Amino acid sequence: MKAARLVSPATFEFIDLPDPVPSDGQAKIRIEAVSVCGSDIHGTFHADLPEESYPMAPGLGCHEIAGTVVESKTGQIKEGQRAIVLPTRGSGGLAEYMVQTPDRILPVPEWGPIDEWVMCQHTGTVLYSVKQMGNIAGTRVAVLGQGGIGLSFTMLAEKQGALQIIGIDPVEARLEKALSVGATNTINPSKDDMYEAIEELTGGEGIDIVVDATGDPEGFGQCIKIVKRWGMFVSFSLTGQGGKVSSFLHQEFMFKAAKIIPTQVAATSQPTKDIRETIALKERGWIDPGVLKSHNLDFSEVQKAYDMYAGHEDGVIKVALSVNGLD
Repeated sequence: MKAARLVSPATFEFIDLPDPVPSDGQAKIRIEAVSVCGSDIHGTFHADLPEESYPMAPGLGCHEIAGTVVESKTGQIKEGQRAIVLPTRGSGGLAEYMVQTPDRILPVPEWGPIDEWVMCQHTGTVLYSVKQMGNIAGTRVAVLGQGGIGLSFTMLAEKQGALQIIGIDPVEARLEKALSVGATNTINPSKDDMYEAIEELTGGEGIDIVVDATGDPEGFGQCIKIVKRWGMFVSFSLTGQGGKVSSFLHQEFMFKAAKIIPTQVAATSQPTKDIRETIALKERGWIDPGVLKSHNLDFSEVQKAYDMYAGHEDGVIKVALSVNGLD
């Protein structure tokens, strides 16, 4: 099978490997669609790692994966099922096949493009985070970052009846998308003073709930400044290998006395629960993460896809790569 691997920072190469063989209790999946995630960019693609870390394991870094089960050695998963597949730590989806256990194989319906179903993976992680907010009906919400994750927050906040949803991002194409999926207002911080704009848009009321979906070390401090006193700050972002934040305003933090909620579904005891729920919600038409897909490329264009996503090129929001020659 073909697989891609990182041979140096931000540089992929293709290699040929034997097809993986499932053991008892595993299934083999023909990968048909994968998608690029921001966490894969700063956590793997642009990671600041020592030279001896390369080449990385084939398939890294990609964790948004979907395909069809072609061989099953488990009674829980049937051959021919389409599914989203979560890789285990140290593996990834940039390959034509993978094996996995049933607990990390999430069936999807037979209808609809597989490259749209795969988008349920990242929106499912957001569903978990949104649940931690409680009832947000009637509140004012600001979401810093309007990539796939931030837009998922915007979509879900609109579905739950937030009074005002402000999408914040320096990329105009993402702000346009935010308005189409539920934002009531947008701010481009590269053009306008973000804090003054929020004061004006909220009529001085401020932000009840602020979400950091930037992946930027500056985002944490910005959220502390934006949230109103005794409000809520939901931290979603991971900020790369160092995991550090900058501009931590301790005095502001103490004054605001905001409730700060770190949310990371992968670290819970049920990492697939909310992704399965998102699949069910898409199936019944309540939400459609597939609308966040902005680009389709072939697996052979993996370098282009990651470069495009990392550079915010061509209005990119979510890139889907077609694997195994499927459209």
